Amino acid sequence: MYQVVPGGADGTLGHHHEGSPMKQKMGKEGRQMMIAGMLGVVLVIMAVVAWCYYSSSLRKADLLKTELLDLHHDGFLIRGQAGSVVFRMAFRSGSLDLDSCSKEGTILSCDRSDSRKLNFFIQTVRPKDTVMCYRVRWEELESDQPVEHAMSYNGLHWYGGAESSAQRWPIAIEGQQEPKPFITSDVYSNRRDFGGILERYWLSSNATAIKINDSVPFHLGWDDQEMTMRFQARYQDSPYKPDPVQPAYAELSYRVCVGSDVTSIHKYMVRRYFNKPNKVPSEVVFRHPIWSTWALHKTTVDQEKLLAYAGNIRKRGFECSHLELDDRYTSGYGEFNFDPIKFPNATDMFRQLEVDGFLVSLWTHPFVNYDSVNFGIGLKRGLFVRQPEGKLPALVSWWNGVGAILDFTNPAAREWYSSQLCALKDKYASVISFKFDAGETSYLPQQFSTFVPLRDPSLYTRRYTEMAIPFRERAELRVGYQSQNISCFFRIIDRDSVWGYELGLKSIIPAVLTISILGYQFVLPDMIGGNVYPNRTDGSQRLPDRELYIRWLELSAFMPAMRFSIPPWDYDDKVVNIARKFTKLHETLVAPRVLELAKEVLDTGDPIIRPLWWIATDDETAYKIDSQFLIGDDLMVAPVLEHGKQERDIYLPAGRWRSYRGEYYDKGPMHLTDYHVDLDDIAYFEWVQ
Repeated sequence: MYQVVPGGADGTLGHHHEGSPMKQKMGKEGRQMMIAGMLGVVLVIMAVVAWCYYSSSLRKADLLKTELLDLHHDGFLIRGQAGSVVFRMAFRSGSLDLDSCSKEGTILSCDRSDSRKLNFFIQTVRPKDTVMCYRVRWEELESDQPVEHAMSYNGLHWYGGAESSAQRWPIAIEGQQEPKPFITSDVYSNRRDFGGILERYWLSSNATAIKINDSVPFHLGWDDQEMTMRFQARYQDSPYKPDPVQPAYAELSYRVCVGSDVTSIHKYMVRRYFNKPNKVPSEVVFRHPIWSTWALHKTTVDQEKLLAYAGNIRKRGFECSHLELDDRYTSGYGEFNFDPIKFPNATDMFRQLEVDGFLVSLWTHPFVNYDSVNFGIGLKRGLFVRQPEGKLPALVSWWNGVGAILDFTNPAAREWYSSQLCALKDKYASVISFKFDAGETSYLPQQFSTFVPLRDPSLYTRRYTEMAIPFRERAELRVGYQSQNISCFFRIIDRDSVWGYELGLKSIIPAVLTISILGYQFVLPDMIGGNVYPNRTDGSQRLPDRELYIRWLELSAFMPAMRFSIPPWDYDDKVVNIARKFTKLHETLVAPRVLELAKEVLDTGDPIIRPLWWIATDDETAYKIDSQFLIGDDLMVAPVLEHGKQERDIYLPAGRWRSYRGEYYDKGPMHLTDYHVDLDDIAYFEWVQ
């Protein structure tokens, strides 16, 4: 070992001498003390640093909370008043850089993700003591960059969204679906698409609701493995169009609101965010059935068949709100004059119908086929949806051929179409209204242009529904998007004459409940027995199965309105008597309640047809019932929907109930197992004091 020792006064090196043992010991202890002191200083510094880091973490944790919401780099969660988590949303398109976040008042904002700049904020709003809402917005600052959030549905029951071909209540998520445009579609023709009535709104059993903003280029997907619904905003490979004067930045924005129970939060959302009707349709449509020519005659209907149909209705002693003359009364699709071969004297025919006490609605649609006499008129006047370059009409394929589709963003097209309908109504004495068919966005071409550009293609549906306003008292639509205030009947899409969930009898209650939750309360179920389409009919190819027809009839009697096409006398006298019984029951028991509730809809928007959980918000079983429903709060209906059954299990929520047979049940909630229901009966129960 080498040591360096001090030199002498003369600068020469001194000689090495061994120190005494005492000196050696003191030097060793000094060094140990010095090391210990240095370690102490280091520990103090580390403690100070740890405390500062801990304090900073506490401040950051406090910063990233707003009311009952916790923000993390990969998503956020919301707690209920009791402290349990009621909502989870994950960020799938990027993670937040939490160091870029700040909080000012009720707004928590961030300006960076893990890889790029963005605009992100969550704002807390408490509109009522029992409601807490969170406005969420994530905007990318790069073009062609989608935004995607994934909402967890694990352990919860969700409702809303859209009509579908295999409607379930609550929503049943199956498989994996990449996000696709959330636009109105014809689910009869395209059974994996979203339906013709849809809204960007969902409601959960734990009193949480989410509403996607109208400005979002919204795509919806799902994953049953992750148990998530995928909300995506994008412009690339999409029918949504950005504002041409703004950068094409995708923005996903929405509101999440949490309430005290599912019924009250839904009431809040409807009052706050939905349009509401301003008038009630014709009272007679609620009381008496519509009689349509479609399922009975399809496109072969003619003057003789229509008059015979009306005569049989009267002969058999049935009431009729109006006849519905469906497809193929004109010479071509897109024309408005009666086919002179099929209807040789339409004027006299309508005069005779008026004398016999019949009013008539006529089938109409937005298409003008290329071989129609009106195709040239529309082309010359620029009435059609055009190709992207804006000159030629965009031809579309629909179930009756190929043609153009009217551009209802164009005032000239609206005026022309409306004038054709008004001319029919003015010319023929008993024509009172119209059945507006189609109108789904899916019938627009993939690329198109309109007089007023459509950033959201489903706004085409909204513009089409507005055409029904002048005829609203008896008008009928099968599409709806932001259209709750059109104030006419909205019907569910065509049903097959089958028992099951895919557009069959079992799908009717889930479909009506879904449409009602979306704010469409004047619901018209499809024709009793379905449409009798070839290869989609249980029974013969001419008539639906007799038992199916009867059970369908019984269910329809408890809907807001009834509609026949296949007449009961095509079966036998017993079916005719059952039809008389239930049309009378509808008129005397159901219609008065429905009309009273319909008037309340104008103020509240509350459903007429309600799920069982509406009056049993703490009842887990009630959230899963899809074969029973309420009319208002005090009439519960439980139809038989199974082939070959004359009994069913019935669930009674808490309360005192009186059955249609006079039995009282007051120990609910309770299950009635194998409750007997004859073929000519339907089980219903009234809540009593």
